[in-house]
Amino acid sequence: METKIAIQGIKGSFHHQVAQEYFQQEHALDECMSFDDLVKSLVNNRSHKGVMALENSIAGSIIPNYALIDRNNLHIIGEHYLDIHMNLMGLKGQKIEDITEVHSHPIALLQCAVFFSQYPHIKLVESGDTAETARRIQEQKLTGIGAVAAPIAAKLYDLEILAAGIHTIQSNKTRFVIVKTTNKEWPKEEINKASIKFELDDTPGSLATVLNVMNNCKLNLTKIQSMPIIETPFQYSFFVDVIFEKYKHYEKAKNILDLMTTHFKVLGEYKNGRL
Repeated sequence: METKIAIQGIKGSFHHQVAQEYFQQEHALDECMSFDDLVKSLVNNRSHKGVMALENSIAGSIIPNYALIDRNNLHIIGEHYLDIHMNLMGLKGQKIEDITEVHSHPIALLQCAVFFSQYPHIKLVESGDTAETARRIQEQKLTGIGAVAAPIAAKLYDLEILAAGIHTIQSNKTRFVIVKTTNKEWPKEEINKASIKFELDDTPGSLATVLNVMNNCKLNLTKIQSMPIIETPFQYSFFVDVIFEKYKHYEKAKNILDLMTTHFKVLGEYKNGRL
């Protein structure tokens, strides 16, 4: 049976680009207009694996997605870092002066605010997906309307790039994770990164003690994200990414942390995408 990949957005979106690059071939796609729907696609077996954005170097963590992965017991089986290139595109033959409205995802518009401040005549309109607007422009032959999207969208929907690389900060990367409902994707000797979640009681210094354990076990902490526990005010869950050279070091830390924390969970064990 062919593997089907769930993505947030449609063909031509950044999620679609990641699916192409990570899996290195075209797969059948389940195009989901929200991350909630992406998770349902996996849980209800509409798809086999999913591509989910987790953090951006400018906008920061997409905190609700951590909760979605945790709450639905998904497993992170891989990651992919994508250089985000925002481009203004429209129907062929149009110029920037012809554009009166630009539609795109609010995060995309935010990342291009400085560019659009040069064009006060252009009204910015938020939409659900970067590529969806690009497709609509082509299907409905919309003049005067532009989209901010990835180069793949311009190619797919036969649009002209009116301005390339319009994001304010040129070093703009998004980390995507590959998720599925089961784990065991990699043999231990190939695993060098893990995502874990733990909760602590409110003993003074408890987080510092946990971080010391990681350090003593030769784990390099690359990400820590706290999230309030709704049922217990002023207590937090911690989502942590660690990289390591040897799985046995991580395994030792995992056993100790399981005893030290009030709740411990492995969200994924996989290969570091930045090597």
